[in-house]
Amino acid sequence: MWVILAFLSAALLGFYDVFKKQSLKDNAVIPVLMLNTLFSSLLFAPFIILSSYGVISTESLFYTPSCAIGTHGYIFLKSCIVLSSWLLAYFGLKHLPLTIVGPINATRPVMVLLGALVFFAERLNLWQWLGVIVALIGIEMLKKTSRREGIDWWHDKWIYFVIAANILGALSGLYDKYLMASPQAGGIGLDKMAVQSWYTIYQLFMMTCVLLVLWYPRRKQSTPFRWTWSIPLISIFLSTADFVYFYALGLEGAMISVVSMIRRGSVVVSFVFGALLLHEKNLKSKVLDLILVLLSMLLLFIGSM
Repeated sequence: MWVILAFLSAALLGFYDVFKKQSLKDNAVIPVLMLNTLFSSLLFAPFIILSSYGVISTESLFYTPSCAIGTHGYIFLKSCIVLSSWLLAYFGLKHLPLTIVGPINATRPVMVLLGALVFFAERLNLWQWLGVIVALIGIEMLKKTSRREGIDWWHDKWIYFVIAANILGALSGLYDKYLMASPQAGGIGLDKMAVQSWYTIYQLFMMTCVLLVLWYPRRKQSTPFRWTWSIPLISIFLSTADFVYFYALGLEGAMISVVSMIRRGSVVVSFVFGALLLHEKNLKSKVLDLILVLLSMLLLFIGSM
């Protein structure tokens, strides 16, 4: 069941990337991200309120229990990690082709797998090591493809933004496993709805501060903000993808390394969008890069079953 949910989350994430790219086109990054956290909070705040008044039953999937102060500390740390990753990813995506960013993002399972090896004693078998090697080959080929578009991996800061965002994203995935897993499985067993609802609200407060301190005073010297209806769609698809993801992680036997790998299948949706609608360049070589990344995911999947 958790594998099926991971595939559903991947499809939703693909559309999230598409609407994110559309929203950032010739637009200010910080207001777009702030509105993303606002709409996500508006989606989850009612669950907190209705649960506290007993309107939502404790048996419901949407029931959000109250949390101790110490628990909020764990959730706040997740908010800091995710928001840092998002800020870097949004700026990187704005300045790079979607068909470049997608395959880079798809290598995140390799980072998660290595992290699971260290933190959760998940051991790599031959298939998984082959998946890691193929992913590294795909990254090297993607670097060569990027040069044809004037993107030098070693001197382009936006590439570093995307890579750093993926490292933080992998760290967030490992932290999710720790938060959601039972104490018997090495975690602390937090409720998935409590984590998703409160970390979204904490992000709203943090992004409001970033907007008022960093962007608003300098808004006339930077890219102007414009409203587009793709902005709320970012929140809808991301929130739904994360809800399915957290639910999958909370199921018995769920492996963060496998779930993370499957979710990176979202690259197929974003790649097709970049190719067909944005008419991005060097698609033939990028398709080969993508095939290698997908092959690495397949090898990781075989090795994890």
